[in-house]
Amino acid sequence: MKSHAPAPSASAAHPAPAHSPTSAETPAAPDELVIVPHTHWDREWYLPFQQFRLQLIGLLDEVLERMENDPRQRFTLDGQAVAVDDYLEVRPEQRERLTSLVKSGRLAVGPWQILLDEFLCSGENIVRNLELGLRRSQEMGASLRVGYLPDMFGHCAQMPQILRGAGIEHACVWRGVPAEVDSHAFAWTAPDGTAVRTEYLAAGGYGSAAGLFDDPEQVAERATAIAAKLRPWRPDGSPILAMYGSDHTAPAADLAYLLERHNATDSGVTLRLATMAEYFGAQPTTVEGLRAVRGELRSHARANILPGVFSVRAPLKQAMARAERAVERYAEPLAALWFDGAVQRFLDMAWHRLIEVSCHDSVTGCGCDETAQQVAARIAEAEQLGLAVRDMVGKQLAARTPHDAQVLLNPTPEERTDLVELDVAGDGPVHVTTAEGRAFPAQRISAAPTLLADDTFAAERLATVLARVHGIELYGQEITDWHADPQTRVLHFTVARKSELRFDIAEVKAALAGAEGEWRVVIEAEPRQRVAALVEAPALGHTAVRAAEGQAPAPAHAVHAADGTLGNGLLSVEIAEDGTFAARTPEGVELTGAGRVVDGGDLGDTYNYAPPDHDVLVDRPDEVTVRLVAEGPLVAAYEVARRYGWPSAGDFAADGRTARAEPTTVTTRLELRAGERFVRLAVSFDNRSDDHRVRLHVPLPRRAEKSYGEGQFAVVERGLTSEGGFGEEPLPTFPASAFVAAGGAAVLLEHATEYELVANGAELALTLLRPTGRMSRNRHVWRDEPAGGEFATPQAQCRGLRTVSFALLPYAGEWHESGVHAAAESFRHPLAVLPGTAPSATPLPGSTEGLRVAGAGVVLSSVREREGRLEVRVVAQTPTDTTARLALPGLRAAFRADLLGNAGEAVAVDAGTVTVALRPWEIATFQLGR
Repeated sequence: MKSHAPAPSASAAHPAPAHSPTSAETPAAPDELVIVPHTHWDREWYLPFQQFRLQLIGLLDEVLERMENDPRQRFTLDGQAVAVDDYLEVRPEQRERLTSLVKSGRLAVGPWQILLDEFLCSGENIVRNLELGLRRSQEMGASLRVGYLPDMFGHCAQMPQILRGAGIEHACVWRGVPAEVDSHAFAWTAPDGTAVRTEYLAAGGYGSAAGLFDDPEQVAERATAIAAKLRPWRPDGSPILAMYGSDHTAPAADLAYLLERHNATDSGVTLRLATMAEYFGAQPTTVEGLRAVRGELRSHARANILPGVFSVRAPLKQAMARAERAVERYAEPLAALWFDGAVQRFLDMAWHRLIEVSCHDSVTGCGCDETAQQVAARIAEAEQLGLAVRDMVGKQLAARTPHDAQVLLNPTPEERTDLVELDVAGDGPVHVTTAEGRAFPAQRISAAPTLLADDTFAAERLATVLARVHGIELYGQEITDWHADPQTRVLHFTVARKSELRFDIAEVKAALAGAEGEWRVVIEAEPRQRVAALVEAPALGHTAVRAAEGQAPAPAHAVHAADGTLGNGLLSVEIAEDGTFAARTPEGVELTGAGRVVDGGDLGDTYNYAPPDHDVLVDRPDEVTVRLVAEGPLVAAYEVARRYGWPSAGDFAADGRTARAEPTTVTTRLELRAGERFVRLAVSFDNRSDDHRVRLHVPLPRRAEKSYGEGQFAVVERGLTSEGGFGEEPLPTFPASAFVAAGGAAVLLEHATEYELVANGAELALTLLRPTGRMSRNRHVWRDEPAGGEFATPQAQCRGLRTVSFALLPYAGEWHESGVHAAAESFRHPLAVLPGTAPSATPLPGSTEGLRVAGAGVVLSSVREREGRLEVRVVAQTPTDTTARLALPGLRAAFRADLLGNAGEAVAVDAGTVTVALRPWEIATFQLGR
């Protein structure tokens, strides 16, 4: 059994259901155990991937040999196709042998590509994981059609709808099941009402029958004990699922012989070998009569869910979110709409990496440092591939845009006005214009240096100086002018980002022929500046802008800064003496004391937070300085620097923190932009302390008993507590992806972030960083059992500069009526800016719209090309009925589709627009023909 998921005793950890049958009710017939031989394969964990793969090769070599020699053998390969891919990459000669076993039904693979962590990847990533796993396993011969989820650290609310959308009618889970479940089967129901029949791996999880055949002389005794442990969960007397396997282990070599010998000599318990597919093939698919459990499964009642993985190794979570957005919301949609070349292979490579790192021991960060390094590298590659595809799209558009202009790409499916930073020529006031003659205001942010070099060289060294010129490039820019003056002995180059000069270095050399004495070489750049411009961009489309001299009229809701305050007519922010701030809306919603940073000890590990018994909380700065860094009218910002003394480490001997402190300055940039109803924050500090937790607190405008966390196609309602019962502290810290809202305040997030309602619902606390030095700890104050080996993880201490960015939106009323989705969409998906490359005489291209999606609470998940059609997936992330409207230039036909892309019924098209009613929380996929 997995060391971070040990098999508990039936009496202590998995109490019998409340309605356990009496002896009079116990079926007279012998119990039948359906023995499912399997391995749970952690692709990477306390060892890095390649070392685990070497073990996988040996295990599968052994299993395939046995299965080929004994047709009675069965094996289930952990519900993930990646193990087969990893094996066949080393053993390609075994493909036919392996696929023949899959086709015969004796070896079960899929349906997942990898066993994921459901809360640390996007909902779209989950869909692509399932899509890829089903395709790969079908290519091998057949796919296990069960949502097998044996070891995830809890389960997301929309998983039933995802499974049913892919045609899967069964789920199988262990962790996170609430105490109310009192049978082996229950109706797991998604927020939209979609239910899937779900098997609960009671009394031992995926190792409920582990060790059954370890001692041939004790098979009967152990079978009886296993049946007694599992029977209370099946009062109907039906065959009992018994999972025979554990982590990285193969079944006993003589398994089939021992099983048949037992059946021939013992009449108390009958044993039957099966794959997971064979077991579920005999189970009903109906959910009628089963207990309904709605939403996410995050209870601690029956197993550890190890919630600390959401806050450990925060840089991994940040990188994962960036990479997913780069692929899902920039590369794939923009390529499908605007690129006429071939990029699918790049996108496939990016998705493979995103799916691989979503593994429940990968992006979670709960492994050795070597594993985390490899995961970080794969995430980086996925992001790089996504950005490369985005830039390929942009390059085609830039080739039609003059080089003194910029192309803006809008990744969001609605027209928007947003702030972009542009690199433009000149050093005076400017504004920007479009081909349609629209003028937008700009604000200077900074100026680039103009004098790049001013050096003196002997004449004989001028040839060395000229060797720095490569074609027309010099010092990373292009030469726009030059002259050589023998009288003053000055060689002068002028450079710019782009030049149309017909330049030949031979002419310079000729001008310097016979030069003597010392020469002054000056390299000067044309004046350039970075400006913030407030521009409009069409839905999932592109526009081009060019800078022009002079100022444009100030925008509505211009922002100003003075005396520690920011305001734009939609929100006002006031910085307090202690470095916190107050935010107020014109409607009277107000919060004060926001941004308080609290540093406390953490003697836990990568799985669970553990406060010291003698904790030292540091929440008051020793010194505060405030500096104005931007005055408006488009963007205004302050930098608030707070100096603290954070204890340098946890003191494990004293169950506290060290007396020695590390001076730590926390710098918070508070930024308000014209027209935005939220204030942006970027919190930075150099982490030089170990074994601690840093949280940022936001006092709420009104006390909250509920929070609403966005993630994986849903916004989940959570309370002030979490259900316990297993031996793990039920800490009510929860993950959110795009935002968390409570009590009139929404925090817009850039990455999956752990949060908690504290002070009895009066404050929201966000975990910024949780450094720790052990993968698991044998002795843990908030967890009875070790979660793995006690390995050192020095890199999980996250030393060095750390920055976390988010935004704060105060609102009145309910979250779903307050524009929180739209604010999060804008905050998380800035316009992409690419410089034009065409000659300056090229006409400025006009604005062009791509796909427009509208509807209250309707959120875009993906846009991609599929077999000549544009496939669009949206989610109704709202508790009320809504209507989705999809508009696409040239739209001729539209169809509903399932999550795997199988087209269904046609949808009416009216003037290029599709209008469809959606139920609350419905995931809807459309295929559009142009």
